[in-house]
Amino acid sequence: MQPGEFLSLLGPSGCGKSTLLRMMAGLLTPTAGEVTVQGEAPTSAAARDGLSFVFQEPTLMPWATVAANVRLPLDLAGVPQTESDARVAEALAQVGLNGFGGQRPRELSGGMQMRVSIARGLVTRPRLLLMDEPFGALDELTRHRLDTDLLALWRAQGLTVVFVTHSLSEAAFLSSRIVVMAPRPGRIVDDIALDTPWPREAHHRTSPGFNAVVRRLEDALSAAGSDTHAHTSANADT
Repeated sequence: MQPGEFLSLLGPSGCGKSTLLRMMAGLLTPTAGEVTVQGEAPTSAAARDGLSFVFQEPTLMPWATVAANVRLPLDLAGVPQTESDARVAEALAQVGLNGFGGQRPRELSGGMQMRVSIARGLVTRPRLLLMDEPFGALDELTRHRLDTDLLALWRAQGLTVVFVTHSLSEAAFLSSRIVVMAPRPGRIVDDIALDTPWPREAHHRTSPGFNAVVRRLEDALSAAGSDTHAHTSANADT
């Protein structure tokens, strides 16, 4: 992928989206082939320094304040508190949580907790942000709002984002490129570059271009499902 892309990995459960993301993060080792991040192995210091991972759940420390949760990667890296305080404040501002640094996670809504998790990912000032279906458990209205905020953040920060989702509409709204995957065996069945202009506001979800992308994604997944069924049946017959 190219620097500055917003790449979504779309596909049904079991197709390998999260596995691929974890290999990119150096959390899993591929059994064959090679994964590189900006020309480096994901486990190298150079790759890790420029990479952050946002998990499906906020995974916040419930006993710690919002600021302490966001500061955690800087504490682990030994960043002095005088510097880390400023970076935590900056990250919280980027996700719209000014003034919430002293709160505990239990005092926040699910959407706000996810914003804290994103702030923790941003506090290291990454070049590559990996996101494993971070909004999947949220209600639709909150999800749409966070999608819009994430796009604004991506464009403002010049990030490269790899985003895992099951949602066709979310992929169509967020992405500059969508890779569609299918299971059994896990594989890529379509690779779609989107030329929809920016910025994308809420009304984009009702536009003809958006609907055309969703239909293409539906067709790709439907065709992949047919191929998977045929492949499974052939194996069973054998």
